[in-house]
Amino acid sequence: MSPPAEFVPPAPEPAPEESIPSPARPPPPPPPPFSLPPLFGRFKFEGIEVHDPGLAPYMYLHPIYSPHTEGKLSGRPFLKAQMHLVERLANHLMKGGKFTGKKSKAITTVRLAFEELEKKEKENPLQLLVNAVENSAPREEVTRLQFGGISVPRAVDSAPARRLAVAIRNLAQGAIQASRKSTKSISSCLATEIALAAKGDLTSFAVGRKEEVERVAQSAR
Repeated sequence: MSPPAEFVPPAPEPAPEESIPSPARPPPPPPPPFSLPPLFGRFKFEGIEVHDPGLAPYMYLHPIYSPHTEGKLSGRPFLKAQMHLVERLANHLMKGGKFTGKKSKAITTVRLAFEELEKKEKENPLQLLVNAVENSAPREEVTRLQFGGISVPRAVDSAPARRLAVAIRNLAQGAIQASRKSTKSISSCLATEIALAAKGDLTSFAVGRKEEVERVAQSAR
């Protein structure tokens, strides 16, 4: 007959651990005592929406009174993405013609164009400029590949930073060319170009260039 098994007392249950309170989250910072500076003291930045997710990280729209960085971002790679969208438009107006090297005149032209847009379209000119850039940014372009001694065109996707740069350049170039062919001032031509591009009208120089580039790229696929 086997001996009876020894009685093993059950292990005591561990005492419940006391819950450690989580640290209190710091309260959010109070709003600034001053309102956001409107562009040129007139055009507000609140409510501006960028509908293209590819262009959103490169479309710099921080509140600023006068878009002038005084050359702090020039000559440094990839810092154009930190330059204000309105200032980049003014910089492209200075490329060729009577505005070469005259930044104050280029900024004044943009301000007058925005004032005309506000009167005609009854909308925020900053939102119209954003819509115009989105409608003028090409998604495809054509490059040439060398196969031996033969050059073959191929369609490639455009990078978001290049899409933005091409759209701003075409908007400024369309305004400059329109001012050479008419008696209207360049500010009126710029306002007309932005208004047409914001609506996606093919009579706009920038939108027409985008459609032409994408059509050529489609045939080179």
